[in-house]
Amino acid sequence: MKPEGEFLQTSKHAPMQAWIILGVAVVAVSSAGAVFRTMDGIGPLLKAGWRLQATSLVLFPFFIWQLRTSEFQWTRKVGFILLGSGACLWIHFGSWVWSLDHTSLTHSLLFVTAHPLIIVFGMALLRMNLHRWEIAGALVGFSGAIITLQDVGGGGEVTLIGDLAAFLGALAFVGYLAAGRVLRAQGEIPLFLYAFPVTAIAGILLTIQAIFQEGATLEMSVVDDAAFGWTDPTWLLLVGYLALGPGLAGHTGINASMKWLPPLVISVAVVLEPLIGSFLGWAMGVESMPSFWTFVGGPFMIAGTTLAIIGSHHRTTEES
Repeated sequence: MKPEGEFLQTSKHAPMQAWIILGVAVVAVSSAGAVFRTMDGIGPLLKAGWRLQATSLVLFPFFIWQLRTSEFQWTRKVGFILLGSGACLWIHFGSWVWSLDHTSLTHSLLFVTAHPLIIVFGMALLRMNLHRWEIAGALVGFSGAIITLQDVGGGGEVTLIGDLAAFLGALAFVGYLAAGRVLRAQGEIPLFLYAFPVTAIAGILLTIQAIFQEGATLEMSVVDDAAFGWTDPTWLLLVGYLALGPGLAGHTGINASMKWLPPLVISVAVVLEPLIGSFLGWAMGVESMPSFWTFVGGPFMIAGTTLAIIGSHHRTTEES
């Protein structure tokens, strides 16, 4: 059991570079939605596929390096878990990027990052023990979601189908987290031995879906409809940023900061993604100011998610 004083002391005495790495990583992750919104004329599934294709290429050299140096034992069970995790990541990215074209950026980010609330709700359905702050967080968070939904049909960007798509992305992310947890229980798998195959699987599935659902082709004659059109100079810089910024610096930076900072601090920092992402979208001119009900309900969703994360930390600490 880790005393609260030790937890606070760990954060207090973390080196400055830890906070810098975490700050850069959270901003990088938060910028993805705004960058996706600048890519006009590209199908959402194809955009998501491009992002994961490029990220896979960036991860591949690190995968080869760890494959040669690691003693991790591969089994058939590990392979099935990787497939399941990749399928969840496919649904997560596809649903989320699709929602960016069908609701406001702020709503998309609020609902896709609501997975801590979904986990608490699922635990309650299974009658598992919950910390009082988890319960309070779920009540506050879902109340905030109901309030923000009052903007649906108000003549703005917000739509119910778009919000539901983002929420589906959050549901799929819960599956992605669960697969990772089961895999870690099988033995500590090196970061890139997990990240590359899962990302590649999701990228392949998204590309196939874009071919059948959006009419993407393997030919490069029309770049905006090409399955690998991101390799053209027209889109290479933007997709390259998505791979190196949110994809590598963002997620790898978050993992790297765990060396110095407690998971609770990192989880709460990541909750700021809707706020930072919305501001970046507004600054880049791809998002208008949120409507009244989003201004009211959005903070409740963020506060509820934060409470749920803190409650989960306390429950885990008390049980250990």
